[in-house]
Amino acid sequence: MPDLWSALCLVAVLEGLFLLVSPGLWKRLALQLLNLPDAQIRQAGGLVLIIGLTLLWWLRH
Repeated sequence: MPDLWSALCLVAVLEGLFLLVSPGLWKRLALQLLNLPDAQIRQAGGLVLIIGLTLLWWLRH
């Protein structure tokens, strides 16, 4: 369980760093995201999920 909390904290650090370093880019990307169809956003989310799980499995084994 501590690993899960560490991972979530790392996500927060990376998200905060991205917003701190380039807020304008973040806003532009968010606006572009609003114009994408839901299906395309779901596909991208699923792909990132699969890649993340695969990398996590690879690192742990």
